[in-house]
Amino acid sequence: MSEMKRDTVMDYRPGPQSELPLDEGEPVLAVFLADHRRYWTDHGAMIAVGIAALLAILPLMGKADQLPVAIAAVVIGLLLRGLYFRSEAFARRWQLTDRRLIGPQGRQVMLLEIDKVRRLLGDVQIVTNSGAKHLIKHLADGEAVVARIEAARSARAKVAR
Repeated sequence: MSEMKRDTVMDYRPGPQSELPLDEGEPVLAVFLADHRRYWTDHGAMIAVGIAALLAILPLMGKADQLPVAIAAVVIGLLLRGLYFRSEAFARRWQLTDRRLIGPQGRQVMLLEIDKVRRLLGDVQIVTNSGAKHLIKHLADGEAVVARIEAARSARAKVAR
């Protein structure tokens, strides 16, 4: 009988135990963690977009009388979502080393494979040469993170020459 392999999604553990280990002599230059204030600001923005969508759509459908209940449902639903996912969001971290960017769940991006680093609201998106995309979410200062990653990538490119 063939052996069944366990699904890696079922083995998901947030936090440092899910990260790849550092290589010998590989220094950590920076650690990027989710920011509590940014996390809740992002949820506030989602609530605002949801309310705006309701204010635009329900009157067009002739159901303006349902606005109070619909708005309450969006607010309560997104606040509960924020409470439910916060432990997972704050357990995720990204480590920048002199060689690579190490993320949660065994993700890694070698610095020389990074094509673009850009800020998306409070997040930073990493795009590799192969087109793979990674998102570092809920950062207090996305511009500073972009600058740190680009500086490390430039430094690595100089060493590789």
